[in-house]
This record gives sequence, structure tokens and C-alpha cells, in this order.
Amino acid sequence: MEPVRAAYSAVESTSLSRKEIFWTQYGPYLAFGTALIAVLGAVYYEISGYAPCTLCWYQRILMYPLTIILLVGILKHDQGVFDYVLPFSVLGMGVSTYHYLIQLGVITESAVCSLSNPCNQRAINYFGFVTIPLMALAAFTFITVLMALGKWAGRGAAADTLEPEETTEES
Repeated sequence: MEPVRAAYSAVESTSLSRKEIFWTQYGPYLAFGTALIAVLGAVYYEISGYAPCTLCWYQRILMYPLTIILLVGILKHDQGVFDYVLPFSVLGMGVSTYHYLIQLGVITESAVCSLSNPCNQRAINYFGFVTIPLMALAAFTFITVLMALGKWAGRGAAADTLEPEETTEES
């Protein structure tokens, strides 16, 4: 219990707000949970017999490493985890948005998609609009927001730990 008190008192001694402390400490855990649920969901759908299209594979390629990157970042207490995750999650948002727009018919079929397993096919369609790309988009967006908030809050922490440069007067 003593290390927890020591860590808490160290955090209290900085001028960080509770929100900044929350985002830097718990943001990676929330992002990891989100990525893990997304990965388990993707595996579940594949086991259930839904063949992923090409864009679904691209989304998985961007989501799967996030679980490992976030887990290693959490275990190592690496404040750089925000920088490692953001490129994957932002690219994942782009691919998911593109895929969802194809499903909605806003964008016509792309050259990336195959004729045998088209990207505009809706294997899952909850409530008439929730499809796998929309679920992936929600996960990538949530992870991106968590990591952006953690990065923003970490800047405040970094500014607090910087000591002002000593100036010397020369006579």
C-alpha cells in the first residue's frame, strides 16, 4: 500500500489537474480494453463464419498491434505510448470511415475490394445502420480520443517536470 501512497503524493505535488492525471494514467488502460474488445469481436465474427473483406483485413491489421503496443506501454509505464498508438488509430479511423461510406453507397466500390467478397456487403446490420466498419470506426475513434487526451495531459506533466534554466550573471 505504501508505493501507491508514494505515487499518489508525487502526483499531488505537481500542478496537474485531476483530469490530466486521469487521462495520463487511465487512458492507456481504457484504450487497451477497447482494442482488446475489438480484436475479440473480430475473432468471434471470423469464427462464426463471416469472411472478412479486404478493407476489414486492413482494419484488423491496424487494430491487432494496438493491443500489444498498449499492453507493453502499460507494463513499462511508457509515456511515449500515446505517440506509438495515434498513427495506427488515426489510420484505422480513415480506413473504417472509407469502408463505412462504401457500405452506405456514398462511395462506389473501390479497386481494393474483391468481387467474391465485396466491401459493400453488410454481414452484420444491427438497428439498420451498425455494421462491422462502424463498430471499428467507433473503437478507433475512442482510442484516438483517449490517446490525444493522454498526450495533451502528458504535455502538462512534462512542462511541470522541466526545471527552469539557471541563468548566470557575468560580471
